[in-house]
Amino acid sequence: MSNPYVFIVGCPRSGTTLLQRIVNAHPQIAVTPESHWIPRLFAKGEGLTPEGLVTAQLAPRLLELPKFAALGIAREDLLKLVGNGEPVHYSSLVTAILDLYGKAQSKALVGDKTPDYVRWLDTLHGLWPEARFVHVIRDGRDVCLSIANWTKAHQKRPGRFTTWKDEPVSTTALWWELNVRLGRNVGKLIGARLYYEIRYEALVTHPREECEALCAFLGLGYHDAMLRFHEGRTRTEPGLSAKHAWLPVTAGLRDWRSQMPSGDIERVEAATGELLDELGYPRVFPRPGPERLENALRIREEFSRDRKWIRF
Repeated sequence: MSNPYVFIVGCPRSGTTLLQRIVNAHPQIAVTPESHWIPRLFAKGEGLTPEGLVTAQLAPRLLELPKFAALGIAREDLLKLVGNGEPVHYSSLVTAILDLYGKAQSKALVGDKTPDYVRWLDTLHGLWPEARFVHVIRDGRDVCLSIANWTKAHQKRPGRFTTWKDEPVSTTALWWELNVRLGRNVGKLIGARLYYEIRYEALVTHPREECEALCAFLGLGYHDAMLRFHEGRTRTEPGLSAKHAWLPVTAGLRDWRSQMPSGDIERVEAATGELLDELGYPRVFPRPGPERLENALRIREEFSRDRKWIRF
């Protein structure tokens, strides 16, 4: 039972924050804020030797990262981990950092919730072959609806793809498909012992049953505190999102059936209908119009050529 114990991943806007809060409320495991830097620094080799050993340049690099600062690891504690004169592999350093985070939370097990890591499962599995992965999957139409209402969408992926300007809905749908397929493809190779999928819709409809099943996968006993994560934190100011209001598990907060324009639904289904079918999400337009299909194919071809934002 070494750390990182579990990574919670999924296409952004799929409900990973809700699951983070649920799991973090378990008395045996702490889940960090989103990190983003763990696989990226390793892939870029920043502060590392070609063999993945830590150099003197890594600690200053970590200390300047806002996401690292959110862990609350003191500078002197980090320097102790990298400055004892012994060669330290990057994976061992991250494990030691997470151990310190867990100690501060009075919990032995530590997980990480960073949605984007769904595109890094191969790297993370290579660094920690025994780490578990929980992939949150949500209906792509609700994901598209959420991103459409997200004020930062144009600054984030999928807003960085060239097709976003003229076709934001189709681009978002393809971005959702890319994330889900990358996670599932690597998950099949990792195997069911370490890779687990949870549907957002099932989680909010049957929270206790889904949490019990998740705990069985994690090798932990279910605890009622998981569904009381919101107690003492819920806010009632008008205009707050469910995330910032710290609402309890609540079904129906967003519903593409009543909130998404019909044309947008058809765009999403024309672009990613096969994946919706594969996941068992019924379509409104089983046979989108020829113009929608032709446009979806064009966007897919352009999207496939513009792959620079997939990870970095």
